[in-house]
Amino acid sequence: MKVIRGIPPSFHRTPCALTIGNFDGVHQGHLALLKKLQIQAKQLQVQTCVLTFEPHPKEFFDPAKAPARILNLRDKLEALQAADIDLVVVERFNANFASMSPEGFVQKIIVDGLRAKHIVVGDDFCYGAKRAGSFTTLQQAGKMSGFTVESMDTVLDQQQTRISSSAIRQALQDGQIARAKQLLGRPYTISGHVIHGKKLGRTIGFPTLNLAISSKARPRVPALRGIFIVQVHGLGPSPLPAVASIGVRPTVEDAGRVLLETHIFDFNQAVYGKVIRVEFIEKLRDEAKYPDLASLQQAIHQDAQKAINYFKNASNVRKSIPR
Repeated sequence: MKVIRGIPPSFHRTPCALTIGNFDGVHQGHLALLKKLQIQAKQLQVQTCVLTFEPHPKEFFDPAKAPARILNLRDKLEALQAADIDLVVVERFNANFASMSPEGFVQKIIVDGLRAKHIVVGDDFCYGAKRAGSFTTLQQAGKMSGFTVESMDTVLDQQQTRISSSAIRQALQDGQIARAKQLLGRPYTISGHVIHGKKLGRTIGFPTLNLAISSKARPRVPALRGIFIVQVHGLGPSPLPAVASIGVRPTVEDAGRVLLETHIFDFNQAVYGKVIRVEFIEKLRDEAKYPDLASLQQAIHQDAQKAINYFKNASNVRKSIPR
């Protein structure tokens, strides 16, 4: 899969079958849409292309009210690659892009930039400044500019509930990890580079691998918070059993940033800078503030013991590693 950041004005490419959206989660509804896109691309003998945005448009317009991200950009791209997409264009969503008229979007992005021959979009698709463009106007534009458009109906799960990013966010927020896995069609994971922390964990017997989820410079809301049983991928041929905390560390820090801190059992290697993937299995409890480090240490010990007991049951340990 090829990934490019934005569409250079003079960029020329082969024609494509195109879909457009945020694709947060790349869930089973998205995968059904991508499958339809691949069928059309094969019939037209063109490549598949996904146009997505960074940051999420709602993060641009109102960061304080933007929905929690299910996937960071790295994880989104890996999920799209796993879905066998040929090309992903990550368009920078800024003031210029937000002010583009529906007509300008069609001409500059769809026709001149991507040379789309067929477009598949969701049934609620809008585009252009103030979301003035609709599925109907896109179809009309396609008749004039030489591309066809089809919509993707809502995808329902086995309970006849709409599969959506909102439903996954709610499941993660409620600690329903199995439900989120069902809607995604794969385990929920977060990946990132291991960063240096305050190294407090090692002083109380629980060293952690830290991933930055948000900061003052990047104030993103995590899709889930609390203490979890997890597995860590990327440090060997098999996933490593662990316990993890994702949150603001209220007992030891009040800086507003969100960290994912993972304690791998019987692991003492220095892996700073490496990319790891943390797979969430089960929520243990919510994050809590403790009066002192001794109380925090006792709580972590209890969490770790629960996770160890979980992994002692061999049937709980997954043998496959997600892509």
